[in-house]
Amino acid sequence: MSDHECETAEPDDSVTKGTMSVNRTPRIFYGWWIVAAAFVNLFFAVGIIFYGFPVFYPAFVAALGFTRAQVTQGFLLGFLAVGLPFGLLAGVLIDRIGARWVILTGVAFIGFPLIAMGSISHFWQYELLCVLEVIGYVLAGPIANQVLIAHWFRIRRGRAMGYAYLGLGLGGAVAPVAINWLLRSFGWRHALEIVGTAILAVLFPVGIWVTRSVPADKGLCPDGAATPSEDGAGTQGSGPLHAVRAAVAGRNFWLITLGSALVIGAMNAVIQHFIFFLEGRGYSRTEASRFLSALLLASLGGRVIVGYIADRVRKKNTMACFYCLLGAAIPLLYFAQHPLATFSFAVIFGFAMGADYMLIPLVTAECFGVASLGKILALIIMAYSIGQWAGPWVAGRIFDALHSYDQSWTAMTCAALLGSALIYAVSRPKQALQS
Repeated sequence: MSDHECETAEPDDSVTKGTMSVNRTPRIFYGWWIVAAAFVNLFFAVGIIFYGFPVFYPAFVAALGFTRAQVTQGFLLGFLAVGLPFGLLAGVLIDRIGARWVILTGVAFIGFPLIAMGSISHFWQYELLCVLEVIGYVLAGPIANQVLIAHWFRIRRGRAMGYAYLGLGLGGAVAPVAINWLLRSFGWRHALEIVGTAILAVLFPVGIWVTRSVPADKGLCPDGAATPSEDGAGTQGSGPLHAVRAAVAGRNFWLITLGSALVIGAMNAVIQHFIFFLEGRGYSRTEASRFLSALLLASLGGRVIVGYIADRVRKKNTMACFYCLLGAAIPLLYFAQHPLATFSFAVIFGFAMGADYMLIPLVTAECFGVASLGKILALIIMAYSIGQWAGPWVAGRIFDALHSYDQSWTAMTCAALLGSALIYAVSRPKQALQS
C-alpha cells in the first residue's frame, strides 16, 4: 500500500490497486485489535493496580504497622518525585517513537517492583517501590493508551476509547475479589508476587505481537481519514512545540487540568479508602470487596454509554455531566450502615466513573488536535495525578485526626462538583480541528 492509499474504518468488499478491483472478504479494521490491546493494558496496568492495590492496605497496616495516611502516601510521593518529569518524558517519547515501546518499558516497571514488594519489611522500601510503580503507571498507563486510540480513530474515537476503558473497569471489578482470594489463600507477600508475574506474562506478549503505535505501521489510515496525512493534524501552520506552548497558555488547558484533578482526586479518595470505610461501618473485608467490585462493574456500563454519547454530544458537556453525577453520589456514604444505601452508592458512583479518564483525551484532542497530544496529555495527566493521590492522602489525614470519614466525604463532594463546573466552562476554539 502506497503512502497515498488508505483503508478506512468501513470494510469494503473490494480492494483497489491501480486500475484493478479485486473482490475480497471484508476485514476487521486493525484499529479494533489496537483497542483490544489497550483493553488488556488498562485491565492489568491500571485496573488491577489502581483498584486492586487498596485491598493490600489492611495487610500493610496489620503486618508492617503503616498508618492509613502512609499506605496512600507512597504513590503520592512517587507522583510528586517522578510523575511530572517521567510524564513529560513519556509524552515526548510517545510523539517521537510511538506508544508501543513506551508501554513495554512501563510494563517492566510495574511487574518487577510488585514482585519485589512481596519482600518488604520497612516503609522506605515501600516508598521506593511505589516510586518505581509510578514510573510504570506513567509509561504504560493512561497517557500511552489514550494517545494510541486517538491516533487510530477519528469518527469512532469516543466509542473506541469507551471499549478500551472497559478493560480498566473490568480489571478493577475483578481485582478486589481476586486479590482478596489470593490474600486468603497465599498471604499478602505471595499475592503481590503472583500479581506482578501475571502482569509481565500477559502484557509483554501483547505489546510485542499486537500493539502498533500508528496506523502507518500497518500501512493503514485512521478510522474516518481519507489520507494518511489526516492522522494527527494539530494546530495548522505550527510545529509541535508551538502547539504545546499555545495550549498551556490557553484557558482551556487549565480548566481541563484543574477540573479533572479535583474530580479524580475525589474519586480516588473514595476508592482508596472504600475498604477501610466499610470495615469501619461493620462490613467484613469480603463484603467490602464485593461492594467495590459492584461499583467497578457499574462503571462498565458507564464506559460504554459515555463512549457512544461522546461521539454524538459535545464532549466537554458529557464530561461535566458525569463528573457532577459522581460528586452528587458521594453523600450516600453518610448512610452506608444500610446495605441498600451502600449498594445504591456503588451503582451510581460506579456508573458516573465511566467518564473518569477516557473523556480527558477526547476533550483534549477536540481542543488541541492530536499532533502533540502525547505532550499535552502528559502535562494534564501528571497534574491531575498529583490530585489523584493527594485526595486519598488528605482523606487519610482527616481520618487519622478525627477518626471519621464524614468530613472527608464532604470535602470530596465539594471538590467533585467544583471540578464538574470547571469542565463545563471549557470552550471549543473556533479553529480547533476535529482530528
